[in-house]
Formats: sequence, C-alpha cells, structure tokens
Amino acid sequence: MDGILPVYKEAGMTSHDVVFKLRKILHMKKIGHAGTLDPSVDGVLPVALGKATKTIEFLQESGKIYTGEVTFGFATTTEDLDGEVVESQPLSRPFTTDEIAVAMQALTGDITQIPPMFSAVKVNGRRLYEYARAGETVERPERKATIYRFDRTSEPVFDETTGTQKFTFIAEVSKGTYIRTLAVDLGKQLGVPGVMSQLTRQKAGGYDLSQAHSLTDIAEMMTTNGNVDVWLQPLDSAVSQYPHVALTDEQWAKVKNGIGLPKTALIPVADKIVVTYQGDVKSVFEWRADRNQYRPYRTFSIE
Repeated sequence: MDGILPVYKEAGMTSHDVVFKLRKILHMKKIGHAGTLDPSVDGVLPVALGKATKTIEFLQESGKIYTGEVTFGFATTTEDLDGEVVESQPLSRPFTTDEIAVAMQALTGDITQIPPMFSAVKVNGRRLYEYARAGETVERPERKATIYRFDRTSEPVFDETTGTQKFTFIAEVSKGTYIRTLAVDLGKQLGVPGVMSQLTRQKAGGYDLSQAHSLTDIAEMMTTNGNVDVWLQPLDSAVSQYPHVALTDEQWAKVKNGIGLPKTALIPVADKIVVTYQGDVKSVFEWRADRNQYRPYRTFSIE
C-alpha cells in the first residue's frame, strides 16, 4: 500500500502509538506520520504508507486548522490541563467580548513564540521536555509563526466560584505554531494566566477531519477487505501545492537517469516543481542556481 491515510487520533495516545498500532493492523513497517499531536489532543494525523513516506516533509509544510478551548485564571507547567498548576489568579470580573477580540487580533498575523518547556524542540541536542522532566531550565529559541485566523466561536463563560473564564476558538496557523502557547499568550495580552483546556486538529497536510478514520475502523476494514485502498489519498495530494510539469518522452528519458532540466524547458517556473510522466508523479525538482537547472530534490519513482 502506497499513499496517505488520514487517521483520526484519539486523545490519550501519542502519534508514535498510532504508527505502532498501524504497523500491526496493516502488516507493514514502512509507515510514518506528519505533524505530531500531543497525547491530550485529538484530530487529523496524516500517515504516509510505503513510497508515500517520502512525502512527509511536504505534508508538514502545509498550514493547520484547530478548534479548541482556552481558560483564563490559572497556568500550568505544560500550558494545557496535563501539567501542574504553577500560577493561579482568579478573575475579579469576566472579560468582555470586545476585550477578548482585541487581544486575539493582536496575535493574528506574523508573531514570535517561545516554545513550551514540554515540547520536542531540541536545544543543545536534547529535547526541551527532557530538560523539563529533569527539573532543568534552558534558554528556549524564539520561533516565527503566522496566525492566519484566530477567532472566538462561543460566548465566554465566567465561573464566579473559581474565578475562571473560558470559551472556544478556531485557529488557522502555519507549520510550527504551538497552540498551547497561543492560548497562554492570549492570557498575557489580557494580563492574566491562561491555558489551552481542549484542542482538536481539524485539518493537516491538506486533509480534514471528515477524511480521517479511526484505528478501530481501519482494523475493521482490513478484516473485511484486506486493505484500505479506498481510503488512501494519492501521493500527488501531498505535493499539490507545487506547480506540476508533464514531461515528454525525451525529457523523461533524461530525468530518470539523473539528468537535470533547464528552466527554459519548463512552464511554469518555481523554486520547486512536481514532474509527472504519463499522468504519474515521479519526483519533486528544485531550482539550483549554482547548476543553472532544475535538479531532483525528492524522487518517488523512476519506473
């Protein structure tokens, strides 16, 4: 089986758990996922099978859409409900919808984030969560992110007893964005501690939740049909963001033997292009100024 299988990852398991279980269900080893989801987060996890594992880096380049909930009034070590409470500041009054809207607007567009300590970002060869679990602190690198959309989707609910306020949101973001940190930074905009209290990834790699299948459904399909071909997305769907160029017989004869292509031979022109032959995606080429030609960047097939 070669292709992309959008999987619905349930809360309570890691992305690695999904791959581990799929290897047993599908009876194959060559499987990889694109875009890690935290254990407490559910939603779309694009999984590449067979030859499609070469497309993982391209799947990760696309933006993502999340829906979730933010709560003001306390903060945790992990920036979500999995961590220990490290700060509590009950709200004396609820924020108005206008105040919340202004704060969310301030976090829309190009922003700078500092990754949470409980994350997989590497510093000096170690994951940040390894430092955090050892009780160590380390300077975290700033990361750029783009927030295309960050909107409130429910009326804010204020709990006078606990002094907390919560509401749901939708966020459309670039790769590398930490939604946990976005929730925390929203609280900072309003001068209070905050956490991401729930999160679902609605879209990733170009696939949305309606296309995703649970591990239970996948196992049942394998038992019934012996494959999941009807649910597999083609390899081409992972590189649809790049211009496609159909090669002639003469061009393909050169390309499959590792020969590059001059820019004048290709329309359209872009930094990366997808070359096809007889309707099949063969590889991704990139422009190499030092060679003055397009060169193979990632080859999927030379057959």
